[in-house]
Amino acid sequence: MIFPIYMVLLAFLCTFFIEKKSNTYPELYSQYLSTFANLILNINMELVVLVNKNDNPIGTMEKMEAHEKGILHRAFSVFIFNKDGELMLQQRAMSKYHSPGLWTNTCCSHPRKGEKTIDAAHRRMNEEMGFDCDFKEAFDFIYKSDVGQGLIEHELDHVFIGISNKQPETNHEEVHDWTYMPMDIIKAEMKSNPEKYTVWFRIAFDEVMSHFETSGIGN
Repeated sequence: MIFPIYMVLLAFLCTFFIEKKSNTYPELYSQYLSTFANLILNINMELVVLVNKNDNPIGTMEKMEAHEKGILHRAFSVFIFNKDGELMLQQRAMSKYHSPGLWTNTCCSHPRKGEKTIDAAHRRMNEEMGFDCDFKEAFDFIYKSDVGQGLIEHELDHVFIGISNKQPETNHEEVHDWTYMPMDIIKAEMKSNPEKYTVWFRIAFDEVMSHFETSGIGN
């Protein structure tokens, strides 16, 4: 956020000095104010990358608009196991714009325009969980689901799997809680209480379980 704040301060100083010339150059001043207003409105605008079913980018859209309209966009989900084969779960913060308080995989989000998906995954691991580690892409899938609050998740989700024993230092704006849990316990819990888990986690789980069993994680 340093760069946008710097831009705002710079724009404010420019406004202060240009205002003194507003009577001399009214059209220039009006154009400047319009540009400055657009800058302020777009500072916190988060864009997602729209894709086709082959994951080819076809544009960008403001995140909330994409979820309101259910437009297919690129996403990722990270699954980190410890050396005992337990999966690190996070409970989404209660303030999240959808699926608040639900349990899900270690980290999930969207890459920015021009950002490699794996780079975005490493960035968000640091931003959400306060640590990073090695992981590799295992598979991807497309899903579309109503997640409440008038929002629809329609994502091409890249799934990354890794192993680490690092302890998280979570960002409480993103993560309410976290825990390690064995895969067989998670499977039983999701069967008994599916409403406690995010939809993309439930969809991806069986494929992640397959990779878990064939990789020998925890053995």
